[in-house]
Amino acid sequence: MKNSFLASEYAPVPPEEAAFHIIPAPLEQSVSYGRGTARGPQALLDASQQLEAWESGFAPGEAGFYTVQPIDCSGPVEGVLERITLVTAHALKCGAVPVILGGEHTVTLGALRALAARSRQTGAFFGVVQFDAHADLRAHYEGNAYSHACVMYRAVAELSLPLTQFAVRDLSREEAKTREHFDVTHYDACYLARVGLPEHPLPENFPHDIYISFDVDGLDSSLMPATGTPSPGGLNWRETQFILERCMQGRHVVGLDVVELAPIAGLHHADFTAAKLCHLLMSLAYAANEGYRLC
Repeated sequence: MKNSFLASEYAPVPPEEAAFHIIPAPLEQSVSYGRGTARGPQALLDASQQLEAWESGFAPGEAGFYTVQPIDCSGPVEGVLERITLVTAHALKCGAVPVILGGEHTVTLGALRALAARSRQTGAFFGVVQFDAHADLRAHYEGNAYSHACVMYRAVAELSLPLTQFAVRDLSREEAKTREHFDVTHYDACYLARVGLPEHPLPENFPHDIYISFDVDGLDSSLMPATGTPSPGGLNWRETQFILERCMQGRHVVGLDVVELAPIAGLHHADFTAAKLCHLLMSLAYAANEGYRLC
């Protein structure tokens, strides 16, 4: 039971019948401060057993959850990413929305590669919506092109994906230049606090299909201390839901991830928050993909 998302409420279904494939990817290779992301996916799955079946008026579990066996994250990172890509591609072949549970943020690249390959075949392009305390737009970090600090650079520079960022509050000069070069839309934490969110935050020419990548440090550190670099000034819960609803309204969600949970022994509220966040993302994605009004 504990290895399947929300199995306390919904019996797992076969992959061909599931609307969501939950893919644990316990990667921990390039973390640069606090450690523990390898334990994140299992902690989230364990905490999910305490969730209610409904989230924000919707019950995505009724459409079917299938939880994949954890990805083997040993060995060179390129091999890990290839395994994530293959499992994500299988979810897409089944008609499901892949939901990656990290692990460090690098795992997102494996999912994006699978989606980009499908886009090249179908012509249905997608954009990335990122929630994060950090921009993750460094070309290399500590000599590593596959650091968690580089995942969005790989997305925009190598996969040519449109990107919109929310809640960033720790940014390097290099990343600011990268944003300008690749025309990255951004609503940093300070902007959101002082100006607020426009009614239509995604650019007019942003793809209809979106992938949402949520690093849990996008949440304020008082709400989410269990992450490698907890940063003050982040999003609260209701603010997060409000932004998600505005981004998803009228769009189609092709993939999701929740990454960078680093559990702290005895601090189960953080694990529960990450599990609830994952459920919220699936709930809103289900509603958006079915054409329900979110906000």
